[in-house]
Amino acid sequence: SPERAAPERAPRIYTRTGDSGFSSTFTGERRPKGDRIFEALGATDELSSAIGLAGEFSSEKGHTFVDQLHKVQCMLQDVGSNLATPLSSAREAHWKRTSFSEKPVLELEQWIDTYSEQLPPLRAFILPSGGRSSAALHFSRAVCRRAERCVVPLVQAGEADPNVAKYLNRLSDYLFVLARYAAMKEGKEEKIYIKPEP
Repeated sequence: SPERAAPERAPRIYTRTGDSGFSSTFTGERRPKGDRIFEALGATDELSSAIGLAGEFSSEKGHTFVDQLHKVQCMLQDVGSNLATPLSSAREAHWKRTSFSEKPVLELEQWIDTYSEQLPPLRAFILPSGGRSSAALHFSRAVCRRAERCVVPLVQAGEADPNVAKYLNRLSDYLFVLARYAAMKEGKEEKIYIKPEP
């Protein structure tokens, strides 16, 4: 009937605004998609996806740290917001909305200490292994290191908050410790590096 409101249409996924090879930062600045800001954003997004996969494997095994992984994914959204707001073009209102504090870094350190105290001492180089949960967490750690390598130049150029780089640095340590913890809880063997015979 005419009185009925027309059904709302879902927004389109595609916008076509990036077809020419440029994309926008949060500040509205248009930059090439190959810009190091978008490299860092892409690596951070890939990291969140890797952690999501690790979280699904870990959830299947009933690990209690899955909620922490979800919180990390939420923090990575905030990391992305900071990266998408280059300080060279940010106004104060932008900066206030996307600033990144040291608090999440300190929280990661607490988590690392908690799990480290429960692990046997590390006496050899460990290869990514120890079951699906552990291997996926090791993979996430490797992606995290790449994201960190993308972010550090932005921090050094004054375009991103130093706490973002600190967070990624600490996050890779957390993922390493968590991978070992997952293997231990599942009773899986961690494979160690053995130098091949000459």
